[in-house]
Amino acid sequence: PLAHPAPGCLPDPPAPLTEVQQNQYDALLQVVKSWADLPTTSGKKTERVPLSADEKMWLTRECLLRYLRATKWNLGNASKRLQDTLVWRREFGADRFTADYISEENATGKQIIFGYDNNARPCLYLLPNKQNTKASPKQVEHLVYMLERVIELMPAGQETLALLIDFKNSSASSNPSVGMGKQVLNILQNHYPERLGRALVSHIPWYVSGFFKLITPFIDPHTKTKLKFNEPLTNHVPSSQLLKAAGGDVDFMYEHEVYWPALDELATQRRREQRERWERAGGNVAESEGYIKGGDEPSI
Repeated sequence: PLAHPAPGCLPDPPAPLTEVQQNQYDALLQVVKSWADLPTTSGKKTERVPLSADEKMWLTRECLLRYLRATKWNLGNASKRLQDTLVWRREFGADRFTADYISEENATGKQIIFGYDNNARPCLYLLPNKQNTKASPKQVEHLVYMLERVIELMPAGQETLALLIDFKNSSASSNPSVGMGKQVLNILQNHYPERLGRALVSHIPWYVSGFFKLITPFIDPHTKTKLKFNEPLTNHVPSSQLLKAAGGDVDFMYEHEVYWPALDELATQRRREQRERWERAGGNVAESEGYIKGGDEPSI
């Protein structure tokens, strides 16, 4: 995996908050600071435990703003969805999957984190033709694991990823069922809101077109605007960071025993550096992601 975007590829600056938006953010921050503990599962009468250091670090300033934007700045809805996601992360185990545990799912390179797009978004390739396992909960865990790694590799100032889905040489049996598609959409829209920058979909066969028609009603209208079908990928990703198989200049062949530990090492290093910065600044809720990721933005 590449560690940095190409020169000149920078995130768009965030839009300044209006007075109303700033007030909603301030109010949500006070709500979040009041959480003494949260349930460990979504079931009834479940144990409640205090927020962990990892959970406090996850609750960045930008995280709170993402949930406010996703709920159209509705304070009550944003608060509920944040709590729901924290409980889901506990129950699902989003922070507990290891590279060794997930390894078999990616043995053929069906998902690859490689390069950055023109706006410094890390690129996550989904390659259904390399599917190597049968449908199971672990396939969903694999996607979540890769999303977490993509987020760790986002540079300062970038909150979103580029999803590159290539159906070339795929078969109907290698693509997800409608049920799994709905489950994944639920996770992406409810627990990773405002994380998709663009989705570039290529070589769509007829049966996949039918699949998209079936799941389209479940896709948020704002998300639909980020979907691009059969466009030249060089319009969106520098050739120097785009795989040859996708029309770029990078002669890349997936070798699991080389790529997988390299990705784990890079992500582990970023995770350690980000945790150290967060702790050094006091380990606060609503810390700046720009600061945590080593950008020029100061700590709160």
